[in-house]
Formats: sequence, C-alpha cells, structure tokens
Amino acid sequence: MGKKKLQGRTRAQESSNAIERMYITMRHLFNRGFYKPMGVSGETLRQSLLLLRPEIYGSVGDEKAELAGLHYVVDRLPQGIEECRFINLTSDEGYSSSHFKPIIPEKRRRNCYRIDDEQMNIEITRGRSEIYDILTHLTFLFIESHKISNKVVINEDGATTRDWVKLENAVNKKKLTQEDREVAITHMANILGHTFQEITAVYKDFATPSQPERLLHLIYWLGKLAIDEQVNDNKRTVTFSPVLRERIGHHIHGEIWADNIKDVLFKNNLIDRPLHIISANMHSVMNTLFTPKALKAEVDKKDVFKVYESLSKKGNQALRNKVHEEAAQQGMIYIQDTSGTNIDVQIFDTSKIDLAGLDIKLNAEAVKKNKPVILVMDYAFGEQAYETIDELLKPYQLKKKKYHLNVDSVSIMGKAGILEGGKGDIMIPSAHIFEGTADNYPFHNELNKADLEGQGVAVYEGTMITVLGTSLQNKDILKFFYNSTWQVIGLEMEGAHYQKAIQAAAKVRSSISPDVKVRYAYYASDNPLETGATLASGGLGTSGVKPTYLITRTILEQILT
Repeated sequence: MGKKKLQGRTRAQESSNAIERMYITMRHLFNRGFYKPMGVSGETLRQSLLLLRPEIYGSVGDEKAELAGLHYVVDRLPQGIEECRFINLTSDEGYSSSHFKPIIPEKRRRNCYRIDDEQMNIEITRGRSEIYDILTHLTFLFIESHKISNKVVINEDGATTRDWVKLENAVNKKKLTQEDREVAITHMANILGHTFQEITAVYKDFATPSQPERLLHLIYWLGKLAIDEQVNDNKRTVTFSPVLRERIGHHIHGEIWADNIKDVLFKNNLIDRPLHIISANMHSVMNTLFTPKALKAEVDKKDVFKVYESLSKKGNQALRNKVHEEAAQQGMIYIQDTSGTNIDVQIFDTSKIDLAGLDIKLNAEAVKKNKPVILVMDYAFGEQAYETIDELLKPYQLKKKKYHLNVDSVSIMGKAGILEGGKGDIMIPSAHIFEGTADNYPFHNELNKADLEGQGVAVYEGTMITVLGTSLQNKDILKFFYNSTWQVIGLEMEGAHYQKAIQAAAKVRSSISPDVKVRYAYYASDNPLETGATLASGGLGTSGVKPTYLITRTILEQILT
C-alpha cells in the first residue's frame, strides 16, 4: 500500500515538473522571438506534453488520432491555421483598419488574420496566459499532424499510401456526394486509426457553414504540412512580433479599458457612488434584474429558471431583445470594448431600476438611500484578470484631481473544473492557491455554502487552485491536489490573479477600502478526474443555467440588502 502511494506521488511530481518545464521553455522561446514546433527548439514542449498527457488531450501519446482533443483545439484556433506554415503572434498592430478580414475562433474571442496562403497572424491582447494557451494547443496539433504523416509516408522519397492519395482526391473535389464522403471517411479512418463509425459520429461536430467537410480538410492539411516537414525539412515556424515582446506585461490594454470605464462613470456622475464590481457574463445579471418585468407573462406561467433557460437557447433572440430593451429603459449603460481586452462592460445605476419589479430579496430603503452602482465585466482570461482589476481599482485621474473609486464589493463568478461532484455543481472557495508556487490567498468569502444549498444543486466549499492552464492538467496532478492536505475542490485560471490585485489595492496601495467585500463562486464546467467529463467532452448546455442564476441572484441579493 505504501509503495503504491509513493508511485502515485512520483507520477504527480513528474507531471508537475513537466508543466514547469513547459512554462520555462515557452518563456524562453518567447524571449528568443521564434521557434520551430517540430524542430529541436520545440522538442522540450513536445516531450513535456507527451509525458504529461493532459486529460483534455486524451490519447495524444497513442498512435491513433485524438478526435475529442482535436475538436476542442480547433474551436479555439482560427479556421485555416492547419494550412499555414508560418504562425505569427502579434500585438494589436493595426490590422483591424486594413483589408484583412478578422477570423475569430468559435470558442475564443481573439482577432486572427490570414496574411497569405502560408501565414496566419494571431493577435495577443490578453497577456501571457493567452500565449501559453495557444502554444500548448499548437504543440498538440503538430504532434497529431506527425501521427498522420507517420501513417502515410512509406519511404524517404515521400511516396504515400493509397489511403492518402484517395483522401487527397476527395479534398480536391469541389463538392462531395454522400457516397464520395463515405469513401473518403473510410480512407481517413484507416489513417487516423479509428473505425468508420467513430469518424462518422464526430464528422458533423467539426463542420462549419462555410466548410461542411472541415474534418477532411483539417486532416489533409495537417498531414500535408507534416509530410513536407518530414520529407523536405520545411519546418513550420511560430514567431513573436517585436511589438508583442515589447508590450507584454505592461498592462497597455488593461489601462485603456479601465480608463474608458472610469470616464463613463465620471460623465454619468457615478464616480463617487458605492460601486459593486461583478466579473461574470453579459447576460445573467441583466436577465435577473429585468426579466420579471420584461417577460412578465412568461414568468407568471412558469418557474423563473425555466424562463432563464429559454433566454439561453439559440433561437430565442426576440426574448433576449425584450430584456435588453427593458434594461436600456431602466438606465443600463453598455460599454463595448475597444481596448483589445475583449471584455465588455455593463453599468447598472440602481437609482433608475424599478425595485418593485424585482423578484429577489432586497432592502428598498437602503438601496434608495445609498444608490449603489453595479458594474458587470465579462470574463477575463488567466493573467488578464490581474491586469484588468489592478487597473480598474486605481484612482481616476482628471487633470490634477484624483478620484478614489468607492468600491464596496468585488464579486467573481465563473466556470471551473470540479474534483468532487459533477458538471453543474457549485464551488465556494475559501482560498486560492497558485499552481507551481507556494503563493496562497486565503480570504473571507461573503458567500458561503448555506447561501446556495437546498435549491437542487450540490454545493462544495474549500480551497481552489489557480492553474497556469486548464489544458495542462492530468489525473495524477489533480488526484494529488484532491487528496493532499490542501483539500482542493476545483481548479480555475483567474482566482489568485483577482485576489492579488484586490489585496494590493486594499492593503498595499490603499486605493480602495480595506473593508472591501469579496465574493467568489464557480459552477462546474467539467470534472477532469472523470472519464468523458473533461472540457473536451463538450459544453454544459442548459445544465449550466440553474447554477449560473443561483449564484447571480445570491450575489445581487447580498448587494441590494
């Protein structure tokens, strides 16, 4: 028994070292300015990823292709990147005013530009976490591409198998019949090491309106460039622009973002009012405040959570428009981001809200007397959380006068991986630990388990770990976190970054009150310890609606009482 435990810990330590090596290597390559992912310079990243075998990348270390991981990755990278030999990570360098059309990945808000047949530029405006995220995904993608080339190249002269020739013929056809498609899938299944049934089951998941045969194209181009690397030594290259290397870490986008918000608060005479900052999404606070009045007929007929569920469905834009119009009539100010942070903001002046129309607990007299302002900011990404909140909590400078924001509370809600329980459950942290460091941030959470229990959703309370990247976690590390004395209940990417900024502003810089209230709550988007329940297995769907709104309603009730 003792020996088994020792082996488990050793594997967890190996995995932890692999993550550390990856981050040190990525920082080194970034400072160097370029690298070749499948060359000598990218070897450490490849070896570390294969040693680590993160849950999200499934069978990356096996001979057969990893389809769920591939789907997860291509949704977060620009369409067409598989065709590009040169991938250039840039800062915001003016491409938005050029003839290049931005390509925005389906699951990541970032501007990418196809410069020519061989080059894709990806704009980095969200800090180092975004760079690490992209490089990790590219490493996975290129490892998968070489699995394909190893299966189809049969000699040093570059001769390929019959399966590859047939796949190439299918890709070069303008339109495929069902028969053509099934023949192509048969050959592709042989190349990928999967059955015809397995490929057919995921084929539509990869399809887009502009590219219905996307999986065929994806596999063909990944293989084509890998064959070119193997046979002709034409290595793919990732470069980092000089401007990006100069700007990273200087809060350039965060400062512009925060100044824009403070300008709006000042111009609307809200700069001195009690301010409640909520990091959330752009719908749950607005829907909670204005659905009871905007959709009174629907709310009267059914449970309000069913109405929230209807609002979350794709075909119900008309319902969402009604709520948005009601919010605008009651003074909502919407600030669309122009800074490059990709973080939009909503401002709600409670003095303009019809309190009698709300269906949550509140103290109307206190709200009318104090007139609090609620500022909702969209989700930050990793280290960007520090940059944005750090800048937002600084005083507003106008000419020679400084205005300290009257920040009463900062509430953070979001998605996280859970280590106990399942998708849709709620986690209430009592501390955040930084992965790979001894840094820990214990705090008093105004939210507690009792606030959210008994409403049909399981609630867990304990320590949470802020990881360097969710895509780098494997079961060995996660089991160590879960079973260790840290008593970790979940993992996410922003908590410690927010805490660092809030504690610095309150206790070091004295730019906000040391008595600022802090609230954190997360709902589980995945359980990385459970096979088939990782992020690569798909989204929450409507199962995420109830926990999202339970958290939102509880935060608003605390603010308004």
